[in-house]
Amino acid sequence: MPLYKTITVSPFIKLLVWKVSEAEADLKKDLSLTPGSELRLEGMKSEIHRRAYLSIRYLLALMGYVDHDLFYDSSGKPHLTDGSHISITHSHHFTGIIISQKEEVGIDIEKQRPKIIRIAHKFTPYGISSLDEKQEEEIKKLTIIWGAKESLYKIYGTPGLSFFKNIFVTDFNSITENKTTAKIIFEKRESFYTVSFLEFEGFTCVYALQNYLD
Repeated sequence: MPLYKTITVSPFIKLLVWKVSEAEADLKKDLSLTPGSELRLEGMKSEIHRRAYLSIRYLLALMGYVDHDLFYDSSGKPHLTDGSHISITHSHHFTGIIISQKEEVGIDIEKQRPKIIRIAHKFTPYGISSLDEKQEEEIKKLTIIWGAKESLYKIYGTPGLSFFKNIFVTDFNSITENKTTAKIIFEKRESFYTVSFLEFEGFTCVYALQNYLD
């Protein structure tokens, strides 16, 4: 069982990462899926996506949940039947979940790739004039910013939210800082967040927590 990483963020928040190495049949044989989940799985053309989907059910099981405990609202945001907050991510052979009994949470895993430089102007104003595809640190930093905005978008769960116009990540000098802050300004309302990040095997994992003492 390739549980790759466990992070206890607080007594009420836990993050789990799975490295998917099993065959699809091996992942599926011990799982009990709802009819809706079976239908969704059958509709996935990519084997990588199906294996990721199944691995997330194992992560849920490690946290004491079954497939039936997970459901999605009309905007596609996941929820748990006991009222805890959950966010889900997958990228290539890594999947992850973060579950919180209190704060709203979001998670994103991204592979670090040079092509992020070409789209940087679409989601952040930071460092655009100095970007160079050979600058590994800039690629890592942009991946963190993108992952932070993905995480916040998942928390907010509102269609129409713009990465560039509505989600703002506080600049940080080094990726070794491992933490920054962020805010969302949307429809004359502001909300504030703490953002943490880490790296492994050429991937970046970012997770965000909503601050309720705004």
